[in-house]
Amino acid sequence: MSGKRPEYLYVLLRVCLVTFFAAIMLVSPSFSQQRVETTAETNSRIAQLAKQTSPPLMSEYKLGSGDLVNVDVFDVPQLTRDVRIDDAGYISLPLLPERIVAKGLSAIQLQEKIAELLKASGLVTSPEVMVSLKEQRSQPITVIGSVKSPQVIQSLRPMSVLEILSACGGITEEAGSVLLVTRKVPADVSTKPDSGEPDLLAAPQTFTVDLWDLLNSPIPKDNMMVVGGDIVTVPRAGIFYVVGAVTHPGGFILSNDADQMTALKALALAAGVTSTSKANEAVIVRKDPATGISKEIPVDLKKLLERKGPDAKMRANDILFVPDSASKHAMHRATDVIIALTSGLALARVGAM
Repeated sequence: MSGKRPEYLYVLLRVCLVTFFAAIMLVSPSFSQQRVETTAETNSRIAQLAKQTSPPLMSEYKLGSGDLVNVDVFDVPQLTRDVRIDDAGYISLPLLPERIVAKGLSAIQLQEKIAELLKASGLVTSPEVMVSLKEQRSQPITVIGSVKSPQVIQSLRPMSVLEILSACGGITEEAGSVLLVTRKVPADVSTKPDSGEPDLLAAPQTFTVDLWDLLNSPIPKDNMMVVGGDIVTVPRAGIFYVVGAVTHPGGFILSNDADQMTALKALALAAGVTSTSKANEAVIVRKDPATGISKEIPVDLKKLLERKGPDAKMRANDILFVPDSASKHAMHRATDVIIALTSGLALARVGAM
């Protein structure tokens, strides 16, 4: 019995040492940004902030190409009908000899214009015209990528990035830490003077929005306004896994500091190793994207925790596997075992939100 006491004390000392260094990493300034937040919590905050930052409707909707309007002329059934605004921005009505420019006008402005033309042509002495928007197609905002519900949003006004994300149900677990807004033509391109020189700004522009700043700034500077014709893309983030003899195995989504993610940080996110772990025999399983062949990179976590060895960088799709005493004889099958272990693991967002 007495012979086992030194071994017991050694195991106890090792567990205390692991816990101590894991606690240091979690509270250190360099690691304080690596907080874990579930996707549901992130989406809840997106919905809340969207309500707080939604801009008011400042002006009446301007009609555009593709919109369907209903023109109702009182007591003249021949002129009462639904009319689609064509690509050039015009509509045509029977009995009127010329097409009517509708693009850029509000419904009230269009009905006043139709009334003037009817009176000027002598068709109706005192025309009473009502124009209403029946179907909107001229201001599509396309949202694609890692959102709950990718869709095309027809907006009556410019919408903020937060409103767009909220309207799509928020982001998915695979979403990265940035989103992209692609604008085909700048909103103010029509107001630029014609100098005869090619307008370099007429080419599509892409704006990058940092979700961390968007959700954590008192006044989100990145909550830009998205207008009709814009395409909002939420790219998929990289994911790495920590499995085996760790306290909280799981998948973690790389975010802002993807280039700085290391095996030591990954271990801290998994809340450290268990008492039965073989920390000095850990490996990073990495698949070569070109060949599809997986290789094992040895990582001595014991030395890392003692600050005696070099840290290893983690990449997207890497798997940090920490074996325990029961699995040390099956290391040659680590890749097959790890792939099975990672299936069904819950993902956690790291730092981005």
